[in-house]
Amino acid sequence: MAKKFDVPIHFSVYINIPTFVTMLSNQYSIAEVQQIISAAGTIVRENNISILLTDSRQITNPAESLFFALHGRRNGHEFIAEAYNQGVRNFVVRHQPQQEYTAANFLVVSDVLKALQALAAHHRSRFNIPVIGITGSNGKTIVKEWLYQLMAADKSIVRNPKSYNSQIGVPLSVWQIQEGNELGMFEAGISTINEMDVLQAVIQPTIGVLTHLGSAHDEGFESTQQKVTQKLKLFKNCGLIIYNHDQLVNYTTNLPASAQTFTWSKNFKEANLYVFSETVISKRYYLRAVYKGQEIECLIPFLDEASVENAITCWATLLAMDYPAGEADKRMEHLAPVSMRLEMKTGINDCSIIDDSYNSDVQSLAIALNFLQQQNQHKFKTLILSDIFQSGLQQQELYRQVADMVKSKRIDRFIGVGEALQQNRDLFDGITQTHFFTDTTTLLAHLKELNFNNEAILIKGSRSFEFERISRALSQQAHETMLEINLNAMLGNLNFYKSKLKSGVKLMAMVKAFSYGSGTFEVANILQYNKVDYLAVAYIDEGIALRHAGIMLPIMVLNPEPSAYDKVLEFKLEPEIYSFSLLDKFVKFAQNNGVKNYPVHIKIDTGMHRLGFEEFELDTLCELLRNNHYIHVTSVFSHLVASDAEAHDDFTLRQISLFTNAFTQIEEALGYPVIKHISNTSGIIRWPEAQFDMVRLGIGLYGIDAAVPKHLSGLQPIATLKTNISQIRSIKAGETVGYNRNGKLLNDGRIATVRIGYADGYLRAFGNGVGKMLVNGVLVPTIGNIAMDMCMLDVSAVEVNEGDEVVVFNAQQTIEDLARQIGTIPYEILTNISQRVKRVYFYE
Repeated sequence: MAKKFDVPIHFSVYINIPTFVTMLSNQYSIAEVQQIISAAGTIVRENNISILLTDSRQITNPAESLFFALHGRRNGHEFIAEAYNQGVRNFVVRHQPQQEYTAANFLVVSDVLKALQALAAHHRSRFNIPVIGITGSNGKTIVKEWLYQLMAADKSIVRNPKSYNSQIGVPLSVWQIQEGNELGMFEAGISTINEMDVLQAVIQPTIGVLTHLGSAHDEGFESTQQKVTQKLKLFKNCGLIIYNHDQLVNYTTNLPASAQTFTWSKNFKEANLYVFSETVISKRYYLRAVYKGQEIECLIPFLDEASVENAITCWATLLAMDYPAGEADKRMEHLAPVSMRLEMKTGINDCSIIDDSYNSDVQSLAIALNFLQQQNQHKFKTLILSDIFQSGLQQQELYRQVADMVKSKRIDRFIGVGEALQQNRDLFDGITQTHFFTDTTTLLAHLKELNFNNEAILIKGSRSFEFERISRALSQQAHETMLEINLNAMLGNLNFYKSKLKSGVKLMAMVKAFSYGSGTFEVANILQYNKVDYLAVAYIDEGIALRHAGIMLPIMVLNPEPSAYDKVLEFKLEPEIYSFSLLDKFVKFAQNNGVKNYPVHIKIDTGMHRLGFEEFELDTLCELLRNNHYIHVTSVFSHLVASDAEAHDDFTLRQISLFTNAFTQIEEALGYPVIKHISNTSGIIRWPEAQFDMVRLGIGLYGIDAAVPKHLSGLQPIATLKTNISQIRSIKAGETVGYNRNGKLLNDGRIATVRIGYADGYLRAFGNGVGKMLVNGVLVPTIGNIAMDMCMLDVSAVEVNEGDEVVVFNAQQTIEDLARQIGTIPYEILTNISQRVKRVYFYE
C-alpha cells in the first residue's frame, strides 16, 4: 500500500514545565479545606484558596495561596516567615509555629504531604470526566505529551506539567482540573512499594496506558514481578487499559478482571493492533498493522527505537478511544519532538536570552518567570510572550492571571505577540514598558526599534508562533562547538550532597576557575537561589565578576593579592589568610582605611604543604589574633589531601586531628566561635566526622566524585561537549592525515573533520587514536594530530553525514573516560574548555 505524503499541518503544542504554583478559576474556602483534610486549628480570617504552594520562592498570588510546610531536604516550617512576609495567610503545618502570626490561618495535621494528597483527591472526585493514567518505567512523559498533541484539537485537556509525576507532583497536577476540562492525562512514577496506592487515589484514572517496562527504579523493588504489580495498581478501577502484549504477557493476572484491554504487539497476531511491517521511508518510520481484521498504516517522524515504541503506544491509544484509523494515521504523522527545557545563552548587546520558544501556558510561564528572576546579572528584565492556547479558562480570566503574574515578578518590559494579547492589552497597564504585535513577523520587523541592551530576555511562545526566529535574531552568533550545562542536574547533585550533611552543617560551593569551566553567574545564580551558604573563588577578579552579576552571597577569596585589597573592601569579599606576611599586610590595610572586624578566613596546613599556617606557628598566630579588632576570623579551615583514597586514610585521620587541635587553640585565643571546615567533595561522604560546621563542595557539584561508586552516588553529569562534522572524505589505505603525516589508515576508509581543536580545549594528547568521540552513538577514534581549530575522526565503520552531531563527552562517554584516555584528572578536562566554546544552559 503506497503511503501518501501530506503537506505538514501545525498543531498548537506546548509543554508544561513544573512549578509548585498551581492556579484555578474555581476556589475553595479555607473552612472547606480544613474539613476536607481533617485539620485542627482555628480559622482567624475567611479566605478563598485557588493556589497550592510548597515553595516560598514562587509566590505569585499570596492572597489565594495555601502554603504546605512539607518536610523534605528542608523543613517547610522554616519558610513560613518568608511566605507570610510576602502576603501568604493560609498554611498547612504539622505544628503551630512558635512565632505569632496574628493574621494567618494555620491548619494543623499529622502529615502535611498526606493532607496535600487528600485535598487533591477530593478535588479530582468533583469532576466526572475521563482521565488517562499513564505509568511504566520509561516513556511516560513522552507518551503523555504526544497524546496531548494528538487530542488537543478536540478536547480541553489538563495534564501533569512536564514529568511532574511524584508523590508531590501528582496532587499539584490534579489540582489543575477545572470546569471546562473534558479530559485529564496524568502520569504516575514510583520508586518503591505502596506509593502507587496514593497516586491512584489522587488520579482516579478511568483509562490506563502502560509504557515501556525497563530497569528504571529496580533498586526500590525486590523483583520485576513486584515492580510491575505495584505499577499496575494505578489501573485497578480503569474501564480500559492499553498496553504492549509482548511486555505484559507474564503479568496479565495483575490486571483488573473487569477492565477492557486493548493490546498491541509485533509478535502476537491476536493483539488488537498487530504491527507486522516496519520500514524507513524518507527518514520517517512507516508502520503497517492489522486492526479489526483490516490492514492499516501509520507514518511517524522518528526513527529511534524508544520513540517508535512510544508512538505505537499512542497509536494504540487513539484507536482504543475510537479515533478512526485514517484520522489516527494523519495525526501521528505530525507528531512533534517533546521539548521540556528552557535554554539560556548569550545574546546580542550583552543580553542573556532565556529561550522557551516552543511552549506557552500558565503553568510553565510561572516557572520560566521564576528562572528569569534568578538572573541577577541584569537589572532589567524583559518578557516576550505569545498568545496561550487551550488553557481551559475564559480569555479575559486567562490574561488577567498572566498579567497579575507578570506584575508580581516585576517585569520591566512586556512584549505581547498575538491577537488575544492585543485585545487584552489594558490588563498589562502598570508595567514600565509594554509593546504588542499581531504576529511574530511584525515583531521581527520592529526588533531594532526595541533596542535590546544589557537585559535578561525570556522568550516564551506557543509552537505555532515560531518564536525560534526571535531567539535566533537575538542570540549572539558563536562557535558551533558547544558546552551544554544541565542546571537541573547540577541542582540534583547539590541536593545529593545536602542530603548527606548532618543537621546544621553549612555548605560552601567552589566556583573558582569559571566554575570549573561551567560558567560564572549562570552557576552562581542557581546556587544563590538554592541557598548555599558561601561561595569560594580563586582570585579577587572572579569575586568582582560575581558581584557585578548581582551575587550577594558571602564570597571567600582563596588567593587574595595584597595590591587589590581595596577591591576586597569595595566588593565585600572575604580573603583567605594563609601566612604571617599576608596577615600583616591585611591588618595594616584595615588600619589605614579605618576598617574594623573585617571578615577573614584562616588557612591551616595539616599536610597539603601548599598554603597555610603550620602547627609550630599556631602559638604566634594566636598571639597576633588575640584582641585584634581590625579583623574578625569568620572561619578556620584546612584541606584534605587524599580524602578519596583508602590507602591514605591514616594520613587523613592525622589531618583531622591536627585541624581539631588548631581550631580549638585559635577559638580559645579569639574568645568566640568560628566556622570550622576541612572536608572537600570526597570527604563529605567518606568522612562524615570531618563535616564540622561547613563543607566545601567542588567537583561533586559537576557530577564527579572519585570516592563514591557511580551506581551508588546518585550524581549526574551536568555537561555535554558537542560539535559537528564539517566535511567527510574518502581515504585510500596508506594515505596520511593531518600535520606531520602521523595519521594513516591501514585500509580504505573515510575520515570526518570536526570543529574542535586544542584551542577549544581538546588537547593534542587526544590525537592519533588516543581520544574517541561519539558519532551517532558509536565511539570512533581520532586520526592524526589534533590541530588548533579542528581534528579528524576515523568514521569508516559508521554511517555519517556532513553536519551530523559529534559528542566529545556526555553521560555515555564521561569526563572521567576522557581523563583516563590521556592519563590526567577530570578537573583538567573541564577547566581546559576554552571560553570561545559557546556555553548553553538548560533548565527544566
